[in-house]
Amino acid sequence: MRQKPVILITAVLALSLLAPAAAASSAGGAADANQAACEYPIELTDATGETITLEEPPESVVALQPSDAQTVYEIGAEDRLDGLPYSPATSGLDRGDRADVSDGWQVNTERVIDLDPDVVLAANITSEDDIETLRDAGLTVYHFEAANTIDDVRDNVVRTGELTGECAGATETVDWMNEQLEVVETAVEDADRPLAYYAMGEDGTTAGTDTFIHEVLATADVENLAERAGITFYQQLSSETIVDEDPEWIIYPDDREEPPIPEGAEATTAYQNDNVVAVDANQISQPAPQVVYAVVDIVEAIHPDAYEAASEGLEESGEDGENDGDGETGGSSETDGDDSDDASESIPGFGAPAAVAALLGGTLLLRRR
Repeated sequence: MRQKPVILITAVLALSLLAPAAAASSAGGAADANQAACEYPIELTDATGETITLEEPPESVVALQPSDAQTVYEIGAEDRLDGLPYSPATSGLDRGDRADVSDGWQVNTERVIDLDPDVVLAANITSEDDIETLRDAGLTVYHFEAANTIDDVRDNVVRTGELTGECAGATETVDWMNEQLEVVETAVEDADRPLAYYAMGEDGTTAGTDTFIHEVLATADVENLAERAGITFYQQLSSETIVDEDPEWIIYPDDREEPPIPEGAEATTAYQNDNVVAVDANQISQPAPQVVYAVVDIVEAIHPDAYEAASEGLEESGEDGENDGDGETGGSSETDGDDSDDASESIPGFGAPAAVAALLGGTLLLRRR
């Protein structure tokens, strides 16, 4: 069994709870969660109450956390990204020769200061001490609010667009998210809501309410066994509880080859029927646009026919994510993960509408991957 270091899991869990969302307060910024507006000078107030001013679109940006970096790539602003953390959580991005601003799972503030970026994107997980150190060095730092829902992710995308000068790409990315989630909503509207166990460890560790993973499961319209058991945050479920509740599905992060379930849970209907779904560990844990893929993976596995029909409906309606804009924005062509390398050129915010036709022509795959 292949397993990644425990520290990765821990870090991802932290990101699940504390990654960025846009602050509610904004002066001069966009107020609509789906419409970013890059009108400079722009003033934005962050989670610390600090109001920052950008006189013009930044030419140099540093992302302190993986979710910050993923969002920058997804909206097509990576051409001005000079630094990001190097970790398994960003391994799917084409990091190129950009600076590594991390020290393990910590922020390397000295390296960030040396880069002297126009703006620093700091997800909520970033420590207040690091924020203060960077501000004391004269850097403009935007500390995002915590993101606990997919709505928060949308807000974060919009705000990142404003902070990076990539508002068109941000708006198109939010539109793409909405379209994919519309397919999901259509697919599950007449379907049963199965009970699912999210397996995170052989000791029964699972994600309860008050976690971003729970939000993903709810969006995919599965009943989280942890919620039924009254679990909040991350706790352990006993084998007896898992067996007694007998979930229909087991869902687990793909940073291991097999579902990490307690031995006794092998007696469940889900395990016996091989109703097991692996989802990308980073996508389900990072509050960033690619979380949509995790939702879709779950729905497509549990309701394949309904998902296919809903996808066909979207394609026939013409709301298939084809970019009918000016094509000047975005382009996450530098994301080289398996999920994005081809389709990244074909989705809203990423130009190349011809690639959309290629993508949709032979399949019903309505994704950026």
